[in-house]
Amino acid sequence: MIQLKTMLNCIDNSGAAIVECAKVLKMKRHAKVGDRIVVVVQKQRSLAAELSGTAAAAQKVRRGDICHAVVVRTKKKYGRADGSFVRFDDNACVLINKAGDPMGTRLNGVVAEELRGKKWSKILSLAPMHV
Repeated sequence: MIQLKTMLNCIDNSGAAIVECAKVLKMKRHAKVGDRIVVVVQKQRSLAAELSGTAAAAQKVRRGDICHAVVVRTKKKYGRADGSFVRFDDNACVLINKAGDPMGTRLNGVVAEELRGKKWSKILSLAPMHV
């Protein structure tokens, strides 16, 4: 359950490391896996200091930027139709643009299978594994 001021890990290579939830879209109290939220970038990845200028220019977001994101993992357990319960170790999201396409080109970590039912198949295709 992601609500206002919740800190999430950003698992794509868009340049953000940690983001904070600013708003849950569609007038919901809290967001679950597959919901769209508005986030503020709190911490950047430190790739720019280690790599050349081209990699620094490839970072799409900076600290303080406001973006849309999709929740892909939550710490709160939730039930599935087959009776099993799923819980992840952290809260995580993927940054997207206004059209709904991911900003990054690569994902680091697993994502929930529930994204398929909510029409986020582009994120599922980028993920190395879905549970």
